[in-house]
Amino acid sequence: MKMLVAAGLLYGDLMTVTGKTIAENLESFPSLPQGQEIIRSLDNPIKKTGHIEILKGNLAPGSAVAKITGKEGLKFTGKALVFDKESALDDALNKGEVPRGENIVIVVRYEGPKGGPGMPEQLKASAAIMGAKLTNVALITDGRYSGGESALRLDAMYLSLTLAASHGFIVGHIVPEAAVGGPIAVVRNGDMITIDAENNGLNMDVSDEEIKERFKTWKKPARTVTRGVLAKYAYLVGDAAHGARTDLF
Repeated sequence: MKMLVAAGLLYGDLMTVTGKTIAENLESFPSLPQGQEIIRSLDNPIKKTGHIEILKGNLAPGSAVAKITGKEGLKFTGKALVFDKESALDDALNKGEVPRGENIVIVVRYEGPKGGPGMPEQLKASAAIMGAKLTNVALITDGRYSGGESALRLDAMYLSLTLAASHGFIVGHIVPEAAVGGPIAVVRNGDMITIDAENNGLNMDVSDEEIKERFKTWKKPARTVTRGVLAKYAYLVGDAAHGARTDLF
């Protein structure tokens, strides 16, 4: 904080509950020691932009949210391994069915606001991937990763999903979600998927014509909840890009 105040990136004159300004509160604390490597200097960042990247492409025409620190690199391409629901991925991990040795993009779908319903946390699957010590995996989903979880991922997931000399990619909040007929609904095992944080892209190596052909045989899944408050929520809720609101009608 003292470094940020000195650089003019944190407003030091802001009054706080101590009755002193931020700068006054920090005045008695020592500055960062010369040569320390824990907090990078402002002229030598790991990544020049923040760790949140908004991606778009033929897999996420509406947008998707990626958490990419830069340690894991800025681009990843791998074969799709598709799961309808997080529980199906959990079963595959428990059975050792996620291959090692080649780059894999795990796709978890039907976990969005309507498909979940409620966009449930995707914590169990990512923890299981970490526990399985898979070193060749990226994970994309129309589900959610919360702010509380992001701390876990920055400290643990990015350290465990090592891609050669880099670390794993996690992309969530894919819009449109699978349950409403977003392109993620017709991804197939073996499709090549590229996550590109340099060009803010999330794409599969499938033509627009082929995507249209696949949708001709796609059927909207039956709702898993048909009564009660959660069913009303699933009926009313909007997409993740607009905050999964229930009053946009």
